[in-house]
Amino acid sequence: MPITPPRSTASAHGHAPVSPEHTIRRRQPDRARPAAPPAGTAGPRGSGVPLVASLLGFTVITVDVSAVNIALPAIRTSFSGGMAGLQWVVDAYTLMFAALMLSAGALADRAGARRAYAWGVALFTLASLGCALAPGIGVLVAARVAQGGAAAIVMPASLALIRQAYEDARARARAIALWTVGGSVAMAAGPVLGGLLTDSAGWRAVFLLNLPVGAVILGLLVRVPRSPRRPAALDGGGQVTAVLALAGLAFAVIEGGHLGWTSLPVLASAVLAVASGYAFRVVESRHRRPMVPLEMLTKREVAVPLAVGFAVNAAFYGGIFLLGLYYQQLRGMSGIAAGLMFMPMSAVVTATNLVSPRLAERIGRRPVIVAGQLVFVLAMLALLPLAAHTPVWLVLVLLVPLSIGGALAVPALTALLMDAVPRERAGTASGLLNSFRQTGGALAVALFGSLLSGPGGGFSLPGMRVGLLAVAALLLATAALCRLLPRA
Repeated sequence: MPITPPRSTASAHGHAPVSPEHTIRRRQPDRARPAAPPAGTAGPRGSGVPLVASLLGFTVITVDVSAVNIALPAIRTSFSGGMAGLQWVVDAYTLMFAALMLSAGALADRAGARRAYAWGVALFTLASLGCALAPGIGVLVAARVAQGGAAAIVMPASLALIRQAYEDARARARAIALWTVGGSVAMAAGPVLGGLLTDSAGWRAVFLLNLPVGAVILGLLVRVPRSPRRPAALDGGGQVTAVLALAGLAFAVIEGGHLGWTSLPVLASAVLAVASGYAFRVVESRHRRPMVPLEMLTKREVAVPLAVGFAVNAAFYGGIFLLGLYYQQLRGMSGIAAGLMFMPMSAVVTATNLVSPRLAERIGRRPVIVAGQLVFVLAMLALLPLAAHTPVWLVLVLLVPLSIGGALAVPALTALLMDAVPRERAGTASGLLNSFRQTGGALAVALFGSLLSGPGGGFSLPGMRVGLLAVAALLLATAALCRLLPRA
């Protein structure tokens, strides 16, 4: 499932674009000469460069979310680590991505889209090199933190580049559609690519692949016009407290299953999470221009989609994490075989992403959002009978609901959220939704990892089933909350 882009019109800047038709009515061009294309639309020389650069960056940060899941058993063997280390390899990236997403858009505005994007890509590339050269699990986790922080800068800056390059609303909509589809394909292809690289060249190749891609992006940016800078307030206090709250919560969930839920470090991290969450609320309520306006969260048209986004990503990313380990640890599959098991799922996700908006137009957004969550509940229940010798064809059939649920719900809930906020808050709402979704995925990985570790570090089927039931219950709760949404 792709990361949610903000509204793809000029409304984020407080004005509506002038349509080409309106321009023609006001001033007819000389018939002997074709009219010049609108600024930023596709032209004969280099106008597609910003889109290609943006698409490559979004693709590489998305692939890293899912490809690493297939490399986890190889990483565990290489470092002789336990399940907690593997959880941190995934969550260190996702949590920093989620936390810094809240203010990364303001950084892109202050620095200029091209400069911020270049910084983000350069940092992501260097962090990828650090991952590939990591001598131990601690260094790998630290490099993944840097990767996640860089990815949080890359995502909004890549969209800002597209906004800068395409002033025409229709051309911009097509460009963002390509950007979104690229993210869907990258997420779906990540496990396959991760398996191929891990089996053929080792898990470090998953990270080394980012180096040439980063170099290509930086080379393309030389041909992109310099971006204007805009004044944007940075909320340092809110950002620090958000990072501390998410880190404390993740530590408590991940380590609670290994150190014990009543151990001192786990209790201390839980207290840190609660205290930081309260501090975040206080800071945001007093800041003149907070990164998360608290009044937005009081609107049910905003709060409910955020809760649904959290639950949907918990199901999807938790499922990917679970299945990657199930295929390799319990069934003994190779990395390539495990990656190929996700290919049918990739095709279903892409097709459903295309169908969802049309279905929402026909029957309404709320029914589509609820249907997506209920399909996910079915997916969680369908995975309960999985065992070491479940026929492969049956496993693939059981994955169909997991493929459909999020791809059905996310486009509709994104559109509903964007319509519920003022134009000037579209970017803030998008960042908030992305943060909630990534946090849901990170905590699901933490939960499943704590439950999956059986005696001797083996794969625990009872633990897997507890996790699946917990996520199913969460989805049922958020589906019930959708009664608060408008019928549109």
